[in-house]
Amino acid sequence: MSTQLWRTRELMRVLTVKRVRTQVKREELIRVRRGVYASTPCDDEDELRALLLCLPDGAMLAMRSAARRHGFGVLRESAVHVQLPPDVAKPRLPGLVVHHSVLPVRPVLVGGLPCVPAAQCAIDLARGVRRMDALPVLDAALRSGAVTVDDLAAELPLHRALRGVRQARDLVPRADGRAECRQESQLRLLLLDDGLPIPEPQMWVHDRYGIPRFRIDLGCRERRVGVEYDGLSHLDREHMRYDRDRINWLDANGWRMRYFTDRDLYRRPSHILTTIRAALTP
Repeated sequence: MSTQLWRTRELMRVLTVKRVRTQVKREELIRVRRGVYASTPCDDEDELRALLLCLPDGAMLAMRSAARRHGFGVLRESAVHVQLPPDVAKPRLPGLVVHHSVLPVRPVLVGGLPCVPAAQCAIDLARGVRRMDALPVLDAALRSGAVTVDDLAAELPLHRALRGVRQARDLVPRADGRAECRQESQLRLLLLDDGLPIPEPQMWVHDRYGIPRFRIDLGCRERRVGVEYDGLSHLDREHMRYDRDRINWLDANGWRMRYFTDRDLYRRPSHILTTIRAALTP
């Protein structure tokens, strides 16, 4: 159950200033932030609710903060992002990033917190972040079930005159909810931008009886080439045993597998492209 929060003016209807100070001193009331008090200690969500109470009417979570609550928060959130009506002055509070709304928006409640709707949030991020982060956002939005491809396509025209919409328009048709992590999405985008055959995310490989045996991060079934991103989970001993069985089976069945790490993805992407081009060559 959520912690009860009060603004100062609400407390003043039933308590005097002296009484409020006394209850704070006795820890019967907790001052969450200036002008907002709680009945019990607050968790992170209560802190957010308290912050929103300090903001002008119409404030709602936006960008990365809204994405996390919609279920597709794949980008690091180092500050709270909120959106305010265009004619409202930006408050200056530590840890707060304020965006003014350009499009008409009706907030939706997610866990009791007002948020920019999921489709608008996804397109806002796809417009506003670097390209290598934009596709992971769109993939994660589809994977979460918060939006559909049709939702994103319907939202795009509303952003047509806004900065970065060309990037969003280019990436929405490439988004795929089957991608399971940010790095897989970035690896796929690297291949797409180089004009290589479109890889299938999380592709099942079947045995000769048609039974699915293993999934690979990205696959080109026609060329029997698979691409894998090796993250920290692959260091687990049990996972390593499974990976060895999987690698041996795929190799024995004619698959040419190529494996890459964060060093390859972020420091030497040309090595990835050269390696995959060679693997795709008959």
